[in-house]
Amino acid sequence: MNIIPKDKDKRIQLIFAIFCTLVALGLMWMFLINPQKQALRDIAQKHVGEEGKLKDVDKTIKTGGDVDTQLTDATYNLARAEEDMASGDVYAWTYDTIRRFKANYRVEIPTVSQPTMGEVDLMPQFPYKQVKVSVSGTAYYHDLGKFIADFENTFPHIRVANLTIEPAGSSVKSEDEKLNFRMDIIALVKPNS
Repeated sequence: MNIIPKDKDKRIQLIFAIFCTLVALGLMWMFLINPQKQALRDIAQKHVGEEGKLKDVDKTIKTGGDVDTQLTDATYNLARAEEDMASGDVYAWTYDTIRRFKANYRVEIPTVSQPTMGEVDLMPQFPYKQVKVSVSGTAYYHDLGKFIADFENTFPHIRVANLTIEPAGSSVKSEDEKLNFRMDIIALVKPNS
């Protein structure tokens, strides 16, 4: 069976019909099918992106309780750290704190100056105030060193600054002679106290 007609006009009509069909299929592909496929790909990409966002939101919701717990713990720890900060009458607090702490050490501190309150000079825009007190006294070298080390380790919000040490007597008698000392004790003050 021969599909191609023998007549020249019919052959041209058949070729023209095949050509028109191919052009119509090409135009349908270019203007209808390909844009639809691209739109489907874009929708699929958007869907994947939105699923990722949804997973992030779910994760945030699940960890929201953890964040709340962490905030509660941090607030509790801050309140515990502020328990032994200077508050109220800072002179009485400072004098009482030094007096109670030095009871276990062989350090004599007869002079405690009036405290001066101000902004924290170690860090700018720090949310606490500071109180500075100058103290002077006498002690043996090792006793003074142990007192200062233990004092700063016991009270992490207090630091010793401007320590000056000199012999207590006018003549050097032995290695374990008492020393006169002067130092500034700088403590953070509890806010709203």
